Amino acid sequence: MKKFGGILSLLLIVALVYYSFYGLTPHYTGDDMAPADVFSVDRALHPLREISKKPHYLGSEGHEEVRRVLISELGKLGLEPHIQKGFSVNPESKTLNKPVNIVARIKGSEDRKALLLLSHYDSALVPSFGASDAGSGLVTILESVRAYLASRTQPKNDIIILFSDAEEIGLDGAKLFVNEHPWAKNVGLILNFEARGSSGPSNMILETNGGNSKLVKEFIAASPDFPVASSLMYSVYKMLPNDTDSTVFREDGDIPSFFFAFIDSHFNYHTANDTFNSLSRNSLAHQGSYLLPLIHYFANTDLSNLKSETDNVYVNLPLVKMISYPFSWILPMLILAALLFLFLIFYGIHKKRLNGKMIAAGFVPFLLSLILCGILGFFGWKLILAIYPQYLEIQQGFTYNGHWYIAFFVFLSLAITFAIYKKFSKKFNEPSYYIAPLLFWLLINLAVFIILKGAAFFIIPVFFGLLSFFVMLRQERPNLLAMALLAAPALFIFTPLIQFFPVGLGLKMLVISCVFTVLLFALIYPVFGYYKMKGLLSIVCVLLAAFFFIKAHTKSKFSEERKKPNSLVYYKDADIDKTYWLTYDKEIDEWTQQYLGENPEDASKILGEASYNKYGTNFSFAKEAPLKTIPDFEVILEADTLVENLREVKFTLVPKRKVNKIDLYAENTTFQTLTFNGKEMPASSISKNYRGTKNSALINYYVSTNDSLKVHFSVEAGTPATFKVMEYSFNLMQDDQFNIAKRPDYTMPKPFVITDAVAVKRTFSIDSLRVKVTDTFQTNPQNRLNYE
Repeated sequence: MKKFGGILSLLLIVALVYYSFYGLTPHYTGDDMAPADVFSVDRALHPLREISKKPHYLGSEGHEEVRRVLISELGKLGLEPHIQKGFSVNPESKTLNKPVNIVARIKGSEDRKALLLLSHYDSALVPSFGASDAGSGLVTILESVRAYLASRTQPKNDIIILFSDAEEIGLDGAKLFVNEHPWAKNVGLILNFEARGSSGPSNMILETNGGNSKLVKEFIAASPDFPVASSLMYSVYKMLPNDTDSTVFREDGDIPSFFFAFIDSHFNYHTANDTFNSLSRNSLAHQGSYLLPLIHYFANTDLSNLKSETDNVYVNLPLVKMISYPFSWILPMLILAALLFLFLIFYGIHKKRLNGKMIAAGFVPFLLSLILCGILGFFGWKLILAIYPQYLEIQQGFTYNGHWYIAFFVFLSLAITFAIYKKFSKKFNEPSYYIAPLLFWLLINLAVFIILKGAAFFIIPVFFGLLSFFVMLRQERPNLLAMALLAAPALFIFTPLIQFFPVGLGLKMLVISCVFTVLLFALIYPVFGYYKMKGLLSIVCVLLAAFFFIKAHTKSKFSEERKKPNSLVYYKDADIDKTYWLTYDKEIDEWTQQYLGENPEDASKILGEASYNKYGTNFSFAKEAPLKTIPDFEVILEADTLVENLREVKFTLVPKRKVNKIDLYAENTTFQTLTFNGKEMPASSISKNYRGTKNSALINYYVSTNDSLKVHFSVEAGTPATFKVMEYSFNLMQDDQFNIAKRPDYTMPKPFVITDAVAVKRTFSIDSLRVKVTDTFQTNPQNRLNYE
């Protein structure tokens, strides 16, 4: 048995690593015959097919069609949906639009706080079909509510269903509901369903203004079958340039939320690849595995008592589902671990199983592995970007072959670590070599206690490591199968994190995967340290790394399955009557070359910043374009008065073509008050950045109908008022006068930026415009402004 112990323990570790991923989600095999009161993926897919037929961003034809589908589906459930609409302004995103929310209600038997089920129905502004984001959330709610009603259960709490609008623009439908809908005051808890990719396990993340301890306790009591949640998740989520509708409910209504989102296949997020077929059925099943039991539980729970002063550490684990304990335990657990560590060192010295020279020698392979693999991760990805510059076109930062690169870096890190430990390790000194990793992990947990308490569950595998250390001190060669089992908590907790960081934060975070690989290797050194086959394992890992790199290389080119994002904008500067083709692309392809030529100009030399976008991307190349007939907007002055030392002005921008977006900028003007379409914009928000990216506009107005932009502002007397207007229509591909060629099948519109658009810039000054008196003016006194 001893002879094969190493091989069996390695096989067990491989099996545990596999299960650490496999056990996270349910596995869809077809469930159209599931009982009526059970969530069925197949039944959920029926409305999803209709929802994801075409892009449905706010203001599009598909947007209205999806709204009709959802109202119909709610009607089939016996509910009476209504719509809520009105202008909404978000001072954070500086967005203005007119959302149309869809709202329905299941009446509870008691007069208590209501449970709100939430997802948004608008898709991203590029031609995204929105199957995952957030069609998956919509059908998760529809199917879960259907199954709940089929159980003929009478809820104690009202259950409100909100399909919000304009989430992709600035969370504006949620803001409209929480601030203006009368039902919002009675909401006690929100279950929000989202997506940031098209596959992977769905992560539960909390949104709360206070402590999380009661929310975590209630979530555990609801007992969903496949919880994927940790107190680290929310900390990482707040690092991302993202908010959800839950953020608005927390900030504006002080209403806590659980929100659920899967984030893998991030390359499909907000793209034309977010289709019915690309959505993982396992991910949809996972969403359903959350919502239905949560409805049953929270429909009868007192939702007025979810606030708490304290926070809990929590993490999901196989078999037990989730464990949780208060933040107040973090320091005592750390102190206990440190005391046990010191005790075991003295115990080992007393038993002559440890000596100072070998303890010091154990730091060499550990630190050398950590440094070399950290360098590999940091510079390795930069080198790959230099070899494959086309990856820069994927703004999400996660390439189509990203998982192969993760595997490549992980196995190369393992190869380096095995080789180093092979060279520096000496027989019968395995316990001495384990002190360096344990000390480092204790220091990590000390840093966690000081900086990032949400990651305090890192101490759990350390306790198992201390137990393994004790066994190593007691036995010259412990049972490696037993030691592999003691390594299970470390594998279950840290292996998914090795993948999670580059998936969630982009492949630039491969350095974290490399470092975590070494840290995990070192933590389960009580198994690996006894292997005589370290050199062989290093070679095997090199070969596997080479295989994964070759696999990634074969998928490095864009294709019909791995589409290249590209962009094209027709831009007219009405002030100088010049027109240009513009692109955000780093590399010109065969399609954009038709308009930009082989040697386009640097766009930064022609025009300033682009409209705000998530990643702060600016135009890269430009070329002069033929002049086309584009109707100019009209400016109507309604009032220009002086009261004491304050000048008040009202004017309206009236588009003369179908536009989708109007950005308004002001040049060196300090406003006392500023109102758009009757909605006040706090002066403090004007100079703010949003999600860490510069947004110098006064307002980003997304036009859902042919509404005009009505502006009312006040400034000190004598202050000049000059404005720049950027007017966009998303119809470049459909406008016959441009006759744009069809994209090649291996390309798609670039997400997160305004593309396939006709953009017009024009500036005007209130003071330099001349009032033109017309018959209309005499019967309806408005001042119509034209250029002098």
